[in-house]
Formats: sequence, structure tokens, C-alpha cells
Amino acid sequence: MPTLQREDLVGPRGGDPAVGSWRAVLAVAGVVVTALIASVVAARFTGAADPLPAGFSDAGPVVRWTLPLVRAVHDVAASLTVGSLLLAATMVPGRTPAESAALDEPRRGAALRVATAAAFVWAVAGAVGVVFTFADAAGMPLSAPGFGTQLTGSLWSIEPLRIGLISTVVAFVVASVAAVARGRLVAFWLTALSAFGLLVLGLAGHAGGSADHETAVNALAVHLLAAAVWVGGLLSLVVLRRRLGDALGVVARRFSSVALWCFVALGISGVMTASTRLGSWSDLTTPYGVLVLVKTLALVLLGVAGAWHRRFTLDRIDDLDRASDAPASRADAPGSRAGERSITDAAAASRPGGSTRGRLFVRLAIAETLVMGVAFGVATALARSQPPVPEAEPDPTAAMSLTGFPVPPAPTALSWLTAWRVEWLFLATGVLAVGLYLAGVVRLHRRGDRWPVLRTLSWVVGWLLFVYATNGVLGIYGRVAFSWHMTLHMLEAMVLPIFLVLGAPVTLALRALRPRRDGTLGPRELLLTAVHSKFLAVLGNPVVAAVLFFTSLVAFYWTGLFQLALETHTGHLLMTAHFVLTGYLFVWSLVGIDPGPKKWSPPLRLVVLFATISFHAFFGIAMVTGEALLAGDFFRAVAIPWVPDLLADQRYGGGVAWAIGELPSLVLALTVAIQWFSRDQAESVRQDRRADRDGDAELTAYNERLAALAKRDAGPSR
Repeated sequence: MPTLQREDLVGPRGGDPAVGSWRAVLAVAGVVVTALIASVVAARFTGAADPLPAGFSDAGPVVRWTLPLVRAVHDVAASLTVGSLLLAATMVPGRTPAESAALDEPRRGAALRVATAAAFVWAVAGAVGVVFTFADAAGMPLSAPGFGTQLTGSLWSIEPLRIGLISTVVAFVVASVAAVARGRLVAFWLTALSAFGLLVLGLAGHAGGSADHETAVNALAVHLLAAAVWVGGLLSLVVLRRRLGDALGVVARRFSSVALWCFVALGISGVMTASTRLGSWSDLTTPYGVLVLVKTLALVLLGVAGAWHRRFTLDRIDDLDRASDAPASRADAPGSRAGERSITDAAAASRPGGSTRGRLFVRLAIAETLVMGVAFGVATALARSQPPVPEAEPDPTAAMSLTGFPVPPAPTALSWLTAWRVEWLFLATGVLAVGLYLAGVVRLHRRGDRWPVLRTLSWVVGWLLFVYATNGVLGIYGRVAFSWHMTLHMLEAMVLPIFLVLGAPVTLALRALRPRRDGTLGPRELLLTAVHSKFLAVLGNPVVAAVLFFTSLVAFYWTGLFQLALETHTGHLLMTAHFVLTGYLFVWSLVGIDPGPKKWSPPLRLVVLFATISFHAFFGIAMVTGEALLAGDFFRAVAIPWVPDLLADQRYGGGVAWAIGELPSLVLALTVAIQWFSRDQAESVRQDRRADRDGDAELTAYNERLAALAKRDAGPSR
């Protein structure tokens, strides 16, 4: 396994040995030890590691006590992996603009080596955790006969084991690639991959089996990722601060903005998770509730520490950076005491990881990481503790077991207005998208720029439709009836994208976001990279976008993906994201006004549009005339009383797909025609202005050429 080099933790030789590698190692060890102690105390308090009652198979004390401890190490290592990769991908600046994207930037290389070591620990802890999880679930000691055979036979069939295995494989891949990676782009994709490895763990978390399953899973996934980014990023700063040297202030300030978002996400997701596990305020007095209060206190303390960082520490580091760059004033001339003190302070501040700058940052950062270790330890104990609200409400219906919700009543005309069931993730996505867009519009107006009102209105309407579709009547009845599902699909894939594309969000973001001059990557830089990437050039091709739009539609319904999306929460989320994104890509390739690959000519775009709509019509006809029931096992098991004929409902859904697809197609065709007319009109105006400037030289040259050709054709005069 790759090891950290001395300079990765200490910095260039000549730095203060008192703040060398031992302090970085001590910081990581302190977080791990704190998490382990907190896990033991919390498990003892709630009885999470107590023997099972008589009559139940027990794996023994070794398994019961080792499992939460391994999980604590796992969580700290995973967080350090995500945090160091995020720093390497976006926050570590190059010493010069050219070095920002260089493959041999030493500070980025140090962050990647930290990520490599942490990811290997994550992978090992994950593998050990899978073994102990099986032993705990099966009630078998590790030494039991046939343990290995039963483990290998159950790895993929038992969901917690399958999820743990996926996360472990992801960690191993991240460690292997990070060991040889040097570029910023690779670090960015490794960050995304490691985040995925954490998000899947939310499916097997202690809230995943609650009565409000989807809210619990969504909240836990957000909670895990936000905590990992915050803890891992801060711990990475402590480990790498000597290597960052004079870039410490820049990186710390960039990370501070990310930490603020993580704090908000942790607070909101924590409240939502607790609400699914605690039935009333009195449950806070139970052992489970007390641990929730401990985590809440830890979050408050971390919020106070973060505010102190932003208010004092970062400003003081900036002052030291400016002092190290500024020449001594006459009052601080060499030879005077003030001058000597100024020179000494500037020298200390300008050294790689200067002691003054380092002490200002480390004093509070280490305290924060220890509090985070307590929170991690408590969380591992909570995962094995019995909450006041049982893991699942008993319900005899198939609808509840398959979808997590009871059968809705027969829809009426009023159901289009009165039927609501809040999907917190989709609601939060819509609110955040509209809020960020409006913030960009306000920023433009404050600096005197104008932004078209129709674009703002289009964006807001699009996301209001999204919230209505996912939280309203379509989101409720689309989970149990094919015709309602198809209406939801058509709205998400063909109607919403038109409003969102015409809102021009990328153009607004590029105008509203401030470019970074310090060599780090922010949202604007990431957007520009994506806009000019070869990957988007391929996807933005209208033929590719159309093929992806249509073939994925066919593949989804005529394979097991449709039933998977109906029965699982993850499938439902991926289905919704896929519908919206493929629809957005198709519409953007035809009528998008955001920057990107060069647009095809309007006639060619119309040809692609009409061809795609023709295929879509065949899709609707296949649904209307089909004899095979799609996802038949699911719909027969749910057995909705107000849908007596499942095949007739499916055929009605095919008619909906055929009919709804026509109006958006007409809107797209008209939009392409309007853009065609506007482009020709603008070209005519441009040519008229050029003719006014040069006396219509182009027309004169053309006429002279015609005259010369006519004279040549006439031949010599006789």
C-alpha cells in the first residue's frame, strides 16, 4: 500500500519540526480514537452491544463489539478519502496559472496520496464490516462450521451485504486509481465515485427500514455525504496544512464555503432522520433520543467553531498573507524594533505552513475534528440501537410492502388539486434550483445587467411543474397505475425540459458567478470545462441525443428496469433523473440557447425532431396494440381495486404517450422555426449595416463578376 512521504505531511525540509508528520498522524489518530471511545460509550448506554434475548441466535461479544468499532474506522477513512479528493480536484491551487492544470503539481499529489492511503483503509474496513455484518445477522460466530460457505452464498442476496460489498469495491477502485493519478480531472471523477460509494450506504442505514422509508433513506444519504465532506475536508486540511504552505489561507477559505453548505444539509437531514425514528418529544428522554441530542449538541458546537473560523481565523490568515507580501513601511524600517518584528512576522508567515498561520488554523481545526469524531462514534452506536419508532409498521397489503405507501383511493377530478404527498428530495431540489437561479438574477441586476423576464418565468414554471408532478397526484397514482405513470413520464421527459432549457441556466450561471483568480476550481470553472468538453460535444449532437432519448425509452419499458423502478426507491429516483435529463438533453440539442457544441442548421434539426416523433408515435402504437402486460408481476400483486383491467389501463397509457407527445413536438418545431427566422433576420440586419459601412462592396463586387462573365461569354466583338 502506498505510504505518505514525510514532505506530504511536513512540507519542504527546513520547516518547523515541532509541527511535523507526527502532528498530522496524531490528528487522524485522535479522530479515530475519539470515535472509537464514543462508539463504545454510546453502545454501552443504549445496550446496542448487549447479548440478544434468549431464543435468538447470538454471534458473540467479539462480533457485537467489533462491528461498531470497525464502522467508526470505516467512516473516518471514507470521509478522509472524500475530503482529500475534493481538495485535490477543486481547492488546491497551482503556484502559477499554468500549474493549476499541471499533472505534477506537488500539493495536489500530496492530497492524492492521502486519499490513496485513506481509501485503502476504507476498503479494508468495509470488507471486514461485511463479514461481521453477516455474522451478526446470521447469529453465527466467526469460528462456526460452514461460516465461509454461507457468507459467500449470501453476499449478493442479502441487501446490507450487497450494499457493503459495492461500497468496498468502490473504495478499492478509488484507492487503486488515486495511487497513480496526478491530474485534476481524474481527482474530480474519483471524488464523484467515492461520493457514490458513500451514498449507497444510506440504503442499509438504521433509518432505511422505517415506516417513512423514502424520507429516511433520502435524509440519511444526504446526512452521510455532508458529514463526509465536512469532516474529511477539515481533516485533510489538518493533515496537508504543512504541504499547502502559503496556499493554506486560499484553500481554507474555499473549504469554509463548502462547510457552510454541509452544515445546513446536516442540520436539515438530521431533523428529518430523527423525525422518522422519534415519535414524540418525550422520546428524546430514551437512550436513543439522548444520543440524538448528543449529535445535535456536536453539530451546534461545530457550527459555532465554523463561524469563528470565518469571522476571525481566516481573516487573520489573510492579514498574515498580505503582511508577508507587503514591503516594510518607513515606520517599520530595518533597524527599528518595529521593523525587526515586522520582518520576523512576515518571515514566519511566508514560510511554507508558517508557524503563526499554522497555529491560528490548527488550534480550532483539531478541536473540531475531535468533536466530529464524537459524532461519528455516536452515529455508529445509533445504527445498532433500537429506536422508539419501530423499523417498519406492520401492514398486510402488497402495496405497502412493494411501494412503502398504502393504496391511494380512487382518483376524482378534485384529486388533481387535493392529492399531495411530499417527496422531500424532489421538493428540496426544486426549491434549491429556483433559489439559486433567482439569486443569480438578483446579482446581475445589482451590478446593472438585465436578464430576460421570460427566461426567469420559464425556469420557475418548469420547476413548479416538476414539484407538482413528483409531489402531487401524478407522483401518487403513478406509483401504482400504468396510465398515471405514463402521464408522469411524458410530463417529466417532454414538457418540463422545454421550460428548463428556455430558462438558459448555464448562460445565467456563467454571467453571475465570479471567476476565480487563485488557481482553484469553482462552479463557473467546472461549468466552462463541461461546456467545452468532448463528452458534451458527443451528447449534444442532435442525432445522439435523439437516439439516447428514444432507445432508453424502449429499453426501460421492455426490460426489468420498469418493474425495478416501481418496486425500489433507488430505481424510482434514477428513473425520474433519467427522464428529466434525457429529455433536457434532447430539447437542448434542438432549441437550446446555452453555450455548447455548435448547433446544427434549423432544417437539419427539424428533420431530427420529426424522425424522433415518428419513432415516439410507433412507441405509443405498440403500447396501445400490445398484448403483453408490462411489469405484470407488480401490478397483479398490488391489485388496485379501481383498475380492474390492467391491460386496458396499459393501452390507455399508450394513448396518453401518443397524444401528449404531439403538443411538445409542435412547440419544439415552432421554436426552431422562430429561431430560424430570428437568425435570418439578424443576418440581414448585419449585412445591411456592413453595406452601409463599405458602400455595399460585396454587391458591387458580385455585379462586376457577373458583368465580367457576361462579357467573356459574348466573345470578341466583330
